[in-house]
Amino acid sequence: MTPLETGSRFRHTARIMDTSKFNTAITSTKPDEILLRGYPIEQLMGNVDFGQAVYLLFRGELPSAKVGRLMTAMLVSSIDHGPAAPSVNGARLSASTGAPLNACVAAGILNINRFHGGAIEDCAIAILEITKRAEAESIGLDVATENVLNEYRQRKFRVAGFGHRLHQADPRTPRLFALAEEAGVCGKFIETCKLIEAGLSKQLGKRLPINVDGAIGAVLLELGFETELMNGFFMIARVPGLIAQSHEETTREKKMRKIIPGTHAYDGPAKRDVQTD
Repeated sequence: MTPLETGSRFRHTARIMDTSKFNTAITSTKPDEILLRGYPIEQLMGNVDFGQAVYLLFRGELPSAKVGRLMTAMLVSSIDHGPAAPSVNGARLSASTGAPLNACVAAGILNINRFHGGAIEDCAIAILEITKRAEAESIGLDVATENVLNEYRQRKFRVAGFGHRLHQADPRTPRLFALAEEAGVCGKFIETCKLIEAGLSKQLGKRLPINVDGAIGAVLLELGFETELMNGFFMIARVPGLIAQSHEETTREKKMRKIIPGTHAYDGPAKRDVQTD
C-alpha cells in the first residue's frame, strides 16, 4: 500500500470514528465569553442570587426574585445537619484518614442515597401518583390521598418525607411553605403533601409531620422540576457543609480516630437571631 493510500484510509477511519462532537443547550464558552442558557455570566454575577442561577441551569429560564429566594431557602435548609448525618460522618471519617478535601466531599456525596437524601424524589413520586389519580378518576385530592394511602398500607409501603428521627416538628417545613406562598407557587402539590401528612397521622394514631425532604419535594413539583433531578438539590445543598465538616475534622481532631455518630458535643456560638435590614 502506498503512503497516499495509507493516508486516505486513515482519514476515512477518522471520519467514521469521530464522536467528539455533540450538542448542549446549557453553556456556551468562547474566548472572552461565557453564556449560561444564553445569559452572559458576568451579567448574572451580582444581579441574580444562587437560587436563581440554579433554577436557570435546570429549567432554562430565569425565575422571579421571589422564586429565586425560595430556591435559595431550599438549598440553605439542607446545608448541614450535624456530624451524625451519614454524609457528614462519611466525609469526616475520610478526613480522619488524611484524605484530601475533594475525596472527603466525594465520600459524603456517595453516602447520599435512598435512605439519606433520597426522600425528596420518593415523596414527590407519591404526591404525583395522588394528583394523577385525582385527575384520572375525577375525584378530590382528599379522596385520592385516602385511597392511595390505604393501598400503600396494604402493601406495607412507607411514604418517604414524613417523620424525622430527631425532630417532632421539622422547623424548616413551615418556613419553606410560607416562602412558596409568597412566591405564588403554593398549589395542588403542597396541598397534597399536607393531605398525606393528615392521612398518615390518622392511620398511625399519632402526628407524622412533613420533614424538609417532603417539603422540598412538594415545592419542586410546584416549580415544575422533574423528579429525577430532585435528589440533586440535596447534594448541591450539602456540599458546603461537607467541606466545613471535613476541614474541622482535619484541624481539630486526632488522625485515624474512631468516629461514633451521636457522640459529638456542640461548642459553637449560642443561639442567636439573624439581623435583617
